[in-house]
Amino acid sequence: MNTDQRQPYDVLVIGGGPAGIAAAVRAAECRVRVALADDNPTFGGQIWRAEFESGRDRTAAKWCDLLRAAEIEKFHATRVFHQPEPGVLWAEGPDGFREFRYTNLVLATGARERFLPFPGWTLPNMMGAGGLQAMVKSGLPIRGKRVVVAGTGPLLLAVAAYLRKHGAEIPIICEQASWASLARFGMVLLAQPEKLFQGLQLKKVLAGVPYAANSWPLAAQGRQSLASVTISRAGRPEIIPCDYLACGFHLVPNLELPQLLGCKTSAVLVDVDEYQQTTVKGVFCAGEPTGIAGVEASLAEGQIAGLAAAGETAGARRCFAQRSKARRFARVLDRAFRLREELRSLPSPETVVCRCEDVPHSRLQSYPSWRAAKLQTRCGMGACQGRICGPATEFLYHWIPDSVRPPIFPTCMENLGGCAAATEPDHAALTGGLR
Repeated sequence: MNTDQRQPYDVLVIGGGPAGIAAAVRAAECRVRVALADDNPTFGGQIWRAEFESGRDRTAAKWCDLLRAAEIEKFHATRVFHQPEPGVLWAEGPDGFREFRYTNLVLATGARERFLPFPGWTLPNMMGAGGLQAMVKSGLPIRGKRVVVAGTGPLLLAVAAYLRKHGAEIPIICEQASWASLARFGMVLLAQPEKLFQGLQLKKVLAGVPYAANSWPLAAQGRQSLASVTISRAGRPEIIPCDYLACGFHLVPNLELPQLLGCKTSAVLVDVDEYQQTTVKGVFCAGEPTGIAGVEASLAEGQIAGLAAAGETAGARRCFAQRSKARRFARVLDRAFRLREELRSLPSPETVVCRCEDVPHSRLQSYPSWRAAKLQTRCGMGACQGRICGPATEFLYHWIPDSVRPPIFPTCMENLGGCAAATEPDHAALTGGLR
C-alpha cells in the first residue's frame, strides 16, 4: 500500500456529479486537503457526462473550469465497497485496492433509474431512458433507429431531444401523468423563466413528435430483440414498431453507501440537517440521496456540504436561499409526475421481476417483506444486488430493503486480498523499523 493512502483527507467527496463537484471545489477553496472519487471514467455524472468539458453547457463548463483549477486529488473509475471502521473507506480502482482515510466525508452518490416490470421488459434493446442516452454519448449509433420514449418526468423530453439531435426517429413520447397534472406543472413553469426557456428549447427540437399523456407501455414484443411495443394511449392499446424502447419511471437515490455508514434514512431519503450533515458526525450528504430535485438543488446542496465539511458554515449559509428555491420546485415536480396506481398492474404472473435470479411476479406477490422474499426466492441476491428489482418491488409491493452489507458492489478477489493486507498490523511500527 502506498504511504499516502494512510494520510487522512480533511474532506473526502464520494461522487463526481454536480453535487460532488460543487462540494469538492468549495471545500478546496477553504485551503484544506480534498479528494474527489467517482466510479465513472470521467467526472460530471449522468447529467454532465458529455457536456462537462465540451463547453456546450455553460453551467457545466463553469464547474469544469473550477474543478480543473482547484487543488483536489482526483480519482476516476474508483468505487467504494466497504467501510471497515469510522474514518476509513475501502475502494477499488484502475490500480486495484485503495484505502481512503478522512476527517469529514461528503456523500454525493447520485441516483439511478427506476424500472417497472411489464411483459417483455427484459428483451434486448429495452433500456432505461437515461441509460440509452448514456450509451449514445459513449458512441452507440442511433441514427435512423426508431425509439419509443416512455415513462414519466421532464427527463423523457430531454432524452428524446438528445436522441433526435443524433438522428433517431421518435414515433411517440408516452407520459404516464395526466393532462391536468401537466397543465398545473406548466403554470408553475411560468414563474421559472430559465426552466420555461429550457422547455421551449426542447419543444423546438421535438417539433412534430407526438406527446401522449395518460400513456404508458403495456408490453414489448420481439424474438431476438425488441421489435414493437404495445402502449396504453388514453385507455386504448396501440402497437408501435420500434428498434429501442427508452423507459424511465423517476429516479431512485443511491443509498447503499450512506446506509452502510449508519446514516438515518426516512421515506427512502437520507436525513440531513441545515448544513447537509447526516445523523453520523462528520458525514455529509448532498444531491439526489437527500431528494430528487435537479441540478440546481444538487449544486446548492453540494456547496453547503463542502463548505460545512471544511468548517466554513458562514459561507454555507449563503447558499441556503438557492437550495430552498430549488427544493420548492422539486416538490411541484414530484406532485406533477407521481406514479399512478394503474402501473402496479403492469406485470403479468409470468413477468420476471428479479432479472438476475429469474424470479417472476407470481412468486413474489404473497410475501410480506423484502427480507422474506429474499430468503425464499433469492430476489435481490444476484449481480445487481437489488438495484433493479429493489425499487420495482418497493412500488409494486410496498417493500423497503432493510439491510445493506459489504461489499456493496461486486469486487475483485485481489482487492479483497488488499483488504486483508490493510488490516495487518504495521510490523515496522511495532518493531521500531528494525528489519
